[in-house]
Amino acid sequence: MFTIILQAQSASSPWTSAIFMVLIVGIFYFFMIRPQQKKAKDQKKFVESVKKGDQVVTIGGAHGRVAEVESNYFILEFERGVRIKFLKSSVSMESTKSVTEADKTNN
Repeated sequence: MFTIILQAQSASSPWTSAIFMVLIVGIFYFFMIRPQQKKAKDQKKFVESVKKGDQVVTIGGAHGRVAEVESNYFILEFERGVRIKFLKSSVSMESTKSVTEADKTNN
């Protein structure tokens, strides 16, 4: 059976192999690369739109309110007035979105 497959492959033209490779690259682009680029673009847009008073979640899972916005970082305020400085890239999502997504997974 393997000899039949090998003979069929050797009998095919080089154009068939080239078209097959182009299809594979196209599939990888549309199902892996493009969605990652879109997600990164949405994350960047979200981080730029965060303002003082927004409830956010960090990548580590800490929930807090934005107390100050600086050029490269946020100062988040947690319970009892604890304030911690985070890089802008460490903010994951809005707190309201995280609660909604958690409800969806629990149901």
